[in-house]
Amino acid sequence: MHIDTKEFELPETLYIRDIDSGVFQTLVLQCLSGIKGISLLDGTLLENLLGRSSEGGGRGICVEQDPERHAVSVKVEVNVFYGILIPQKAEEIQTLLTHEITRLTGLHVAAVHIVFKNMLLPENIPTVAPK
Repeated sequence: MHIDTKEFELPETLYIRDIDSGVFQTLVLQCLSGIKGISLLDGTLLENLLGRSSEGGGRGICVEQDPERHAVSVKVEVNVFYGILIPQKAEEIQTLLTHEITRLTGLHVAAVHIVFKNMLLPENIPTVAPK
């Protein structure tokens, strides 16, 4: 009796890993929750982390994946509080996001684009109306 050994050979296995944009949005929200001097565009960080915001916690966070390069690009829109140095805050956010995304997903971070949409004034600083 002859047994064909080709029946026992395993075909080449293709491993695929997809990460949904919601995972990246949650990751970004978690990172932003630890950064002082900024806020999300709509709602509080806690509301967004708990999924209670009106748009599901993704407003102001855009993620584009490049499966060919195993890379991801992130665009985050935030508000910044008056008195915060914007270049240093942008660098802090970009460094943290790059490190955490790479550490948790294994993907290369091709770009982190931070857009400061509004400057928020503390309640004790009077606003000056233009003349």
